[in-house]
Amino acid sequence: MATVKVKLVKSTIGALPKHRKTIEALGLKKIGQVVEKQDNPQMRGMVNQVCHLVEIVE
Repeated sequence: MATVKVKLVKSTIGALPKHRKTIEALGLKKIGQVVEKQDNPQMRGMVNQVCHLVEIVE
């Protein structure tokens, strides 16, 4: 199964509550933290929703 690494690059302080919950659901807590998740449509949708707060690390 393919995986994707997601890195939190911006604070969630000014973010919408919905976006904060998405970041939490991705397993991200601190800026600079990287998590590895399965690459599936659900994860891609979550990353696209908060694309201004995260980046994909190769």
